[in-house]
Amino acid sequence: MAHPRKFRFGVQLKAPLAGLDWAQSARRVEELGYSSVMMPDHFGDQLAPITAMAVAAAATEHLKVGSLVFDNDYRHPVVLAKEMATLDQMFPGRVEVGMGAGWMRSDYDESGIAMDQPKVRVDRLIEGVSIVKGLWGDDAVDHDGEHYRILGMTGLPRPSTPGGPPLLLAGGSPRMLRFAGSMADIVGVNPSIHSGVADSDAARDSLADRMDQKIQWVREGAGDRFDDLEINSWVPVVAITDDSQAVAELIAPGFGIEADNASDALESPMTMIGTVEEIAERLEERRERWGFSYHVVQIEDVEMFAPVIVRLAGT
Repeated sequence: MAHPRKFRFGVQLKAPLAGLDWAQSARRVEELGYSSVMMPDHFGDQLAPITAMAVAAAATEHLKVGSLVFDNDYRHPVVLAKEMATLDQMFPGRVEVGMGAGWMRSDYDESGIAMDQPKVRVDRLIEGVSIVKGLWGDDAVDHDGEHYRILGMTGLPRPSTPGGPPLLLAGGSPRMLRFAGSMADIVGVNPSIHSGVADSDAARDSLADRMDQKIQWVREGAGDRFDDLEINSWVPVVAITDDSQAVAELIAPGFGIEADNASDALESPMTMIGTVEEIAERLEERRERWGFSYHVVQIEDVEMFAPVIVRLAGT
């Protein structure tokens, strides 16, 4: 097995931190040692991701900016490829482009965009990724697919990063994770959200036995390139506490598990619960078992989680 990747951490921001404007928020995240600011892509109460990414990059020196993740149904791949190539040219090596097939039903319902069946959405994403990657390459792109038709288009401007900025593909189903393993630089291994709402069924799909299977699907898609992948987790539950069991019992219903099995929630990559030392140990165990090295926490956890970053710096 290859030497494990060093840990790095991002934060998903949809708005400025309390008491700060957006540029100040980005600088604060950088000061705390985070590697990236990642923007969600929904139609609710959040900043528009591309503009926010550009301003965050301009306000900082080293912070990476990315999407977690762009919904392919909302953004034509020709337009997305151009936007991201421009951003990569302006901030070389600091852009991460996350793409996904879409999942949040309320976005589709409120916007009037048709929410097709999962197979159709993934089919469209697969075509979209091919077009984006092609437009970041050296040759003109011709694509005659079921969902997109591209005729001899050359991607301009050229991205500064050869082949384009790192591509993050996120999902939870067998097909999506195999595809991500075959194409992505960063694979976000997530629960499947079949209902279109982040519910207990989705949370239960993040437990350890499900993660074993999901990583296997990534391996099947990646083949010999698995050790070159960066494995990413999105972490909605963070608690620095001396009583991890009590917190586990509190959140157990959200995972659809009984209180007697509450400790199972502590093993999910969607949680980081315990003392700083306990969390550091769990992250090392997850890296050894599943390959997770890139973890993204939420806006409300930015300050609380910072001591874990200090504890794991350089490891």
